[in-house]
Amino acid sequence: MEIALALAKKGAGKVNPNPMVGAVIVKDGKVIAEGYHEEYGKSHAEVNAFNNALEDVRGATMYVTLEPCSHYGKTPPCVEKIIEKKISRVVIGMVDPNPIVRGQGIEKLLSQGIEVVTGVLEEKCKKLNEVFIKYITLKKPFVIMKTAMSIDGKIATSSGESKWITKEESRKQVHKLRNEVSAIMVGVNTVIKDDPELTCRIENGKNPIRIIVDSTLRIPRDSKVIKGANEVKTIIACTEKLNNEKGLELKKQGVEILLTKSKNNRVDLDDLMTKLGEMNIDSLLLEGGSTLNFSALEEGIVDKIQVYIATKIIGGENSKTPVGGKGIENLKDVFKIENMNLSLIGQDIFIEGYIK
Repeated sequence: MEIALALAKKGAGKVNPNPMVGAVIVKDGKVIAEGYHEEYGKSHAEVNAFNNALEDVRGATMYVTLEPCSHYGKTPPCVEKIIEKKISRVVIGMVDPNPIVRGQGIEKLLSQGIEVVTGVLEEKCKKLNEVFIKYITLKKPFVIMKTAMSIDGKIATSSGESKWITKEESRKQVHKLRNEVSAIMVGVNTVIKDDPELTCRIENGKNPIRIIVDSTLRIPRDSKVIKGANEVKTIIACTEKLNNEKGLELKKQGVEILLTKSKNNRVDLDDLMTKLGEMNIDSLLLEGGSTLNFSALEEGIVDKIQVYIATKIIGGENSKTPVGGKGIENLKDVFKIENMNLSLIGQDIFIEGYIK
């Protein structure tokens, strides 16, 4: 199953909104086949493993990170292929949370006399597909809030300078994450202040869909995200208070305007997540400024946080922090982090955790 998990990870950023899945076939104590879901719409891990088999798989054991599918989608059901190939035993990491599968693949295998074992390295399998689990059950993207700051909690100096607080190793990891998620989101203030490209700058990487939260369309027409909208899909989320004339001009430049409900005269982020889910966007990297970060936490759309901490002190009463907005008045109402992990990336400290 460890081998299957390692194989599954190779599909990161290529299979969305499908899950990452790995499969290993073992016969007479040796691995005779390996496969993983390589690209959305193409063969699943089990089929690829069969295609890569070094010998007859009849009577072998298949290890697969996720319950084999039992329905027709982009490809035929994998359970049919497992039955056809006369696999005698299937070891499954986790049950598929997809309501149209959930346990049915296992039942079909059992009905054909195939031995089934479940729950092997289950927590690792769930961690691998945390994005898929949320998306397939709630039809909303899994949101990762990422920020980089100094050790005293500043994201910029008092003059607004922010490039670069963390080291290159940390920035490379962020671009790797951009390659894996479906979309990246910032607020319009970040675009006005920093004019970012919001692209993935790693070899053979894919650019995430760019989403700008801009209630009234204040975004500058000459910003990099607008200029490059024909090359990289760019969505501006706004309310009914948008500047319609400017909206028509931006559409001509290749921008997609997405109208959302209004909440406190701003984009309703929960409604935005629903609409993005309907667009098959299963994961979102939030690299917003402090105002958008607080709004995202307040509206409960954030699932996971990633914080890169540089071993530097900036100081300054006017130096911005990662989370701004109106803030929390009472400690009992704070946003709590659980299942936190801490590691070093070069000279930077990296903290990852989940919003309780």
